Amino acid sequence: HRPIWSLSDAVRHLPSARLFFSPSTGYAGLLGIMGSKSQNRPFILMEHGIYTKERRIDLLNADWIADTRSTLQRDVTETSYLRELWIRFFEILGRQAYLEADPIISLFGAARQQQILDGAESSRARIIPNGVEIARFARLRRTPGTPIPPVVCLIGRVVSIKDIKTFIRSVRILRDHLPHAEAWIVGPENEDPDYSRECHELAMALDLQDGLRFFGFQKIDDFLPRIGLLALSSISEGLPLSVLEGFAAGLPAVTTDVGACAELIHGREGEDRALGAAGAVVDMADYQGLAAACAQLLTDTEAYGRASRAAISRVERYYDRTRMLSTFDRLFIEHIDAQEAVN
Repeated sequence: HRPIWSLSDAVRHLPSARLFFSPSTGYAGLLGIMGSKSQNRPFILMEHGIYTKERRIDLLNADWIADTRSTLQRDVTETSYLRELWIRFFEILGRQAYLEADPIISLFGAARQQQILDGAESSRARIIPNGVEIARFARLRRTPGTPIPPVVCLIGRVVSIKDIKTFIRSVRILRDHLPHAEAWIVGPENEDPDYSRECHELAMALDLQDGLRFFGFQKIDDFLPRIGLLALSSISEGLPLSVLEGFAAGLPAVTTDVGACAELIHGREGEDRALGAAGAVVDMADYQGLAAACAQLLTDTEAYGRASRAAISRVERYYDRTRMLSTFDRLFIEHIDAQEAVN
């Protein structure tokens, strides 16, 4: 409980604020609650993913939590008491943030439904999707009819939640069918050095030295024009900006069925769905399906063209950064004015 006492002390030194905003539940959400209560100011919560779910994944894999059960007591199908204790702790922090925040913002429909299941009132739960700078990425689009670069790129941190190993295994299958295809991984590797090392070792074991390249952290604008297709193999996501940025540059994507990915690829109901598929969605850890979907798009120019046009139309219509910022401006002003009128 030491972090709670640290937050309690931090509240006494917070600057005067007109509104408190947190990008997650957990400790950040708790500090937002404390600041809001101490200064009688509004508290707004926004989750890019479901923070409690992500912490649960982390805690189930954490090696710093001891398993105090004896060999006879240990059952691999059950979570140890200390892990469950930590998981329940973050679940309680999440529920408390949902009780106190107004509004409770998520990025897509399934996340909003999960927040409600986890204790958020539906009347206070709303969706404001991510947005990207359309003009910045639009200039990177290739001219229609230009040959598709045979490059599949995963943009993201080299960490286990991104399941980079599934992507690497899919590359081996893709190269067996398309020997000229390349795969790139663009993202920092310093967050989990052990996992990064295992990914490099897997690539070597699969004889991918010539077909798979790790670039580390890079300016994405320099890479998008050289890519044919985006891939995402994560086991947990919110609404991934990398996919939206790729869409704005005219790139289709193949993703796992996590977070808002299916919504991004196939669209929501109605007019969005009518725009068509902007790529393909496969199951988590399905490296064979991931490879097959990538190969199909890279070799079928008509299907690729349809997916590219759907990607551009979808991001321009629903995921524009200017529209997102205007929505937040109105939201902040509305809640600040309402609270100051009461005070």
